[in-house]
Order: sequence, then C-alpha cells, then structure tokens
Amino acid sequence: MKRLFLLEDDLSLINGLSFAVKKQGYEIDVARTILEADALWANGKYDLIILDVSLPDGSGFDFCKKIRQISKVPIMFLTASDEETDIIMGLDIGGDDYITKPFKLAVFLSRINALLRRSENFNSAVTELKSNEINVQLLKGEVYKNGKLLDLTANEYKLLCLLMENPNIVLSAEQILSKLWDCNENFIDSNSLTVYIRRLRTKIEDNPGAPTRIITVRGMGYKWNTMD
Repeated sequence: MKRLFLLEDDLSLINGLSFAVKKQGYEIDVARTILEADALWANGKYDLIILDVSLPDGSGFDFCKKIRQISKVPIMFLTASDEETDIIMGLDIGGDDYITKPFKLAVFLSRINALLRRSENFNSAVTELKSNEINVQLLKGEVYKNGKLLDLTANEYKLLCLLMENPNIVLSAEQILSKLWDCNENFIDSNSLTVYIRRLRTKIEDNPGAPTRIITVRGMGYKWNTMD
C-alpha cells in the first residue's frame, strides 16, 4: 500500500484530502507544522510528499530542501500562489508537481496518481546508464561524472535519465515534458524546461557554455550526444 505524507495547516482541507486519498487505497500521515513534519518524516518511509507552501512556523520550500538532502521521493506543492517565480522556485529546488488552491479533488487525485506511476517507472530492470563519462546508478538514484558524485535535484536526475535513455535522438520540449511532468498541466512550459537544461549542464558539462553532452537542436529540441 502506498504511503503519503501531507504537510498542511488548513484543517478542512486536511480532512477532505485525507478522506479522498484513503478512498483511493492509500495511507496518509498528516503534519500541520514544520516541527510536526520533522518528527513524522524522521520516523517514516513515504512514497509521495505533499507540501503546503505557507505554514505557521515556516515554508514548505524549506522542508522540501531538507527532504532533497537525503531522498528523491516525489514531492507535490499545494499553494494559494500562482506566481511564476514561486512555481519555478518550487520545481527548481526539487519539487515534482505544483497545484494551486482552490483545486478540484479529481484533478488532485489524478496528479498524485501520475506522480506515483512515474516514480514506479524509474525503478526499471536496467540498473545503470553509462555514456560520456557520466554514470547513473539507477537503483541508488546517484549520478557520477568521472567517478565523482554529482548533486542533482530530483527533476535534474529524471531529465538526465530520459536523455541518456534516448542517445542521439532529438526529443522535443513537448515529448520531454509529457514524460516527466504530464505536459497538459498548464503551469509546466518550455521556460521551466530551459531552467532545468541550463542547471543540468552546469553540473555535467565540462564547459556549460559550449555543451557537448546535452545538445540543443534549434527549432526541434534536445538530444544526448554520445561521444564514446
């Protein structure tokens, strides 16, 4: 049974979401403050994390950063803000999805189901990807360049895996987004993808200004260029 973690301070929303996810057959633990969340997270193993952004004693963004130091578990943000800067920040620090209040319950359930499916898909029979001095240990969720461990966010990691699994194939922005974030969700656009590509290049390229691994094919998309 999948186990979810919800950090949210609105009691009426907690009750509604808890009832809905339990009807889907999931277990759920709830915290209403960062302090409560720290204690629950330390004692539990979860398949999906759902974080409100504005909390009485802090921000869901800060709690996301803590999680990403030790885990690549899928994370969804719940927030009343639809500001583009907040959306980009949430995704850039390691969030996998972002839904703004108010939202329809059916949409929320569809999104968490999609996140859980994508998470399962990354646990494939292939255990390693190797190319261009980059080594991805899929079972560990770790990436090495020339033997040195790289610090990637969850979305950077998934983007790298997708590109390396399709060597020398041009993937359009739409194809990439549909694989990683279900592109029909309005807040995901090519601008977000550009941010991830740029940040990923700073970590895996010898010269990010003249990339040789992740190539931009103008007017078409991106490809993983095999050099070995």
